[in-house]
Amino acid sequence: MSRDARWKALLELLVERGRLDVEEAAAELGVSAATVRRDLDQLAEQRLLVRTRGGAVAHGVSYELPLRYKTARRASEKQRIARAVADLVGPGETVGLTGGTTTTEVARALAVRADLASGTPALTVVTNALNIATELAVRPQFKIVVTGGVARAQSYELIGPLADGVLGQITLDVAVLGVVAFDPREGAAADDEAEAAVNRMLCERAGRVVVAADSGKLGRRAFARICAADAVDTLVTDTGADAETLGRCEEAGIRVVVV
Repeated sequence: MSRDARWKALLELLVERGRLDVEEAAAELGVSAATVRRDLDQLAEQRLLVRTRGGAVAHGVSYELPLRYKTARRASEKQRIARAVADLVGPGETVGLTGGTTTTEVARALAVRADLASGTPALTVVTNALNIATELAVRPQFKIVVTGGVARAQSYELIGPLADGVLGQITLDVAVLGVVAFDPREGAAADDEAEAAVNRMLCERAGRVVVAADSGKLGRRAFARICAADAVDTLVTDTGADAETLGRCEEAGIRVVVV
């Protein structure tokens, strides 16, 4: 197992459990305890966790992995969701994409759609996510609009009043939200309030709002609300979603797409 793969696996375990034991982690990863200790020391140097005697704990009360360590989580579900979301976007439309692993997959799904291979433009993409803008900028048929703002290291998203200044001047056909949590009572939410504020403005500027969320994010709550449930037109999720939660979403007037 490569170092990057070990680091991702260790951080995933830490997110799930909140605490790691060196010996248990070594057994699960099939590596030596010495290797795990070295990995944990290096991750602690990056302030991604806090070392303890015999293991590690999550860094801080509200623990959030940087985007580069989230890509393997529910990867197949996110790709299915992304393809379904991409199908909801019409040629020539203006689409807003927030940051996140699922919305990054949406951008990739849009990039390979045959009916978006040409046009003037084939699609206009407005995003505050630097990684999404970079991936799509090589597609000459796409018009890419990037908000201003201050880059947030965890998500590559631009946040703050500079982003507000751009978003206040445009309108979108559809906004695609990547979320930390979505609940039919509490709505869509993120961990960071500045990130949520930019995402909220994307919603306000859009004719319709699509939430792209794997089943692990449904029925959950997070610190900062992006928008209320009644602002969401469509929820796209995977087959692991709880039927009761999906039923409450439909009762709230949200179109639910399960893939």
